[in-house]
Amino acid sequence: MGETVTVGLTNDQRELLLRGLRFVRSAVLLEMEEPTTDYVSARESQLHEIESLVEQLNGPEPAETRARR
Repeated sequence: MGETVTVGLTNDQRELLLRGLRFVRSAVLLEMEEPTTDYVSARESQLHEIESLVEQLNGPEPAETRARR
């Protein structure tokens, strides 16, 4: 990955970032490309990175929430 940067965010700022990440995720999912091996791999990598950022912004998930899934 790289360096870790700590940023103090308000709840409103965090929600705004999460909303933006949902938009970016949708844009990646809706891209129209020929499904080559390289494209599929790059797309999966992007989606994984977005999901990782969402998880970081959401913080640790309570055990009981994970159990309900």
